[in-house]
Amino acid sequence: MGLCNTASLVRRIAVTVTAVSVAFSLSGCAALGFVGRSQAKDLAEVNVASPELAEGKPLPREYSCRGDQGSPPLRWSSQPLSEAKSIAIVVDSHTSSIPAVHWVLFNIPATTTELGPNASAEPPEGTGQAKVTSGKVGYEPPCEPGASYRFTVYTLNGKVDPAKSAELSEVLKEIADMTIARGRLTVVTTG
Repeated sequence: MGLCNTASLVRRIAVTVTAVSVAFSLSGCAALGFVGRSQAKDLAEVNVASPELAEGKPLPREYSCRGDQGSPPLRWSSQPLSEAKSIAIVVDSHTSSIPAVHWVLFNIPATTTELGPNASAEPPEGTGQAKVTSGKVGYEPPCEPGASYRFTVYTLNGKVDPAKSAELSEVLKEIADMTIARGRLTVVTTG
């Protein structure tokens, strides 16, 4: 097995472990404690920013369950990746007592580098949104006081093609299997 194939296999395994861990935690198996701990060093880095969010700072009220703005604006950048075919965004709780996924938007064109506010209500053409932990499709505003929420942007080497009846864990696994770059912005909610 060549060095490139080995690196690709290691990357795929590390990203799959992260997705499967999220799936386990969402199904009540949170005791595993793996969520978000992938150390896949060969994934390219995506820089994630927002004009409304700041790393480690409180989530503005208008983008929480106490507001009415929907999903916040996001921007991202990375080194050019010739194999990039699409972008996916996953928003999940990181330190809450009940881990949850709050938004999954996939098949964003690979040339896109930002989404405006409330993109969940008017997603880019050709994109899809998965049913999140609550059962809702679209952005489920964070609400739990004192929890951390991760806005993670994934660059994929393909397009997600879930069955209409696909479970959240299946969509997350598809995203994990195609991830070639990743970055995140983490915010906290206040009481």
